[in-house]
Amino acid sequence: MKVLVPVKRAIDYNVKVRVKPDNSGVDLNNVKMAINPFCEIAVEEAIRLKEKGDATEIVVVSIGDKACQEQIRTGLALGADRGIHIETDAGVSLESLQVAKLLQKVVEAESPDLVILGKQAIDSDNNQTGQMLAALTGMPQGTFASEVKVVDGKLVVTREIDGGLQTVELSLPAVVTTDLRLNEPRYASLPNIMKAKRKPIDVQSAADLGVDLSSNVKILKVTPPPQRQGGIKVASVEELVEKLKNEAKVIS
Repeated sequence: MKVLVPVKRAIDYNVKVRVKPDNSGVDLNNVKMAINPFCEIAVEEAIRLKEKGDATEIVVVSIGDKACQEQIRTGLALGADRGIHIETDAGVSLESLQVAKLLQKVVEAESPDLVILGKQAIDSDNNQTGQMLAALTGMPQGTFASEVKVVDGKLVVTREIDGGLQTVELSLPAVVTTDLRLNEPRYASLPNIMKAKRKPIDVQSAADLGVDLSSNVKILKVTPPPQRQGGIKVASVEELVEKLKNEAKVIS
């Protein structure tokens, strides 16, 4: 079974995000970048499937400028076999549908048995690409996966939903998006980091794939969240109730 794992270059989740002074977007200058955490979970799950003998090859793919190869190399160091880089300068501003269409071209060329990707990116937070890719390719999908198993040539996916857990059985090829509780990603060892430098990365131009990358969305303004106000102390339950009722207006 060949597994295709799309990974996105995003701001490291430990970094405090800064907004540009003109409110046109997020300031990325000298900011540490990393694999989107949900994508890292997808890479880990693909590696675990290979360790169980269910997968034979893992291919990581990323879309963006040359800097994306850093995240591809990270995926290779974690255990993927080879990488694909879809090169475009519009990486940060790409919309979910554009990404899904580019990934559709990769799926057509690679014919993977499973595409596993993060349910959302921590920058755009759209939670759309996996579902759109499944629709474009006609594959069954299992989103928000907290458990993935291969049983009798089919994929059994446990999904996290509002009411609890839902288990679905998917015929392969299929698309799966990962939730936080699916696994705990490993760290890349030094020997594997060195081996990753010799693993192949196929660089392709997004322009050659025939996908329209012109944006249909205009960002009007980006602002940081409002600062939290300091709390106050009250002397009695009666004073607390009075403030909740008359100032906060959360009870009547």
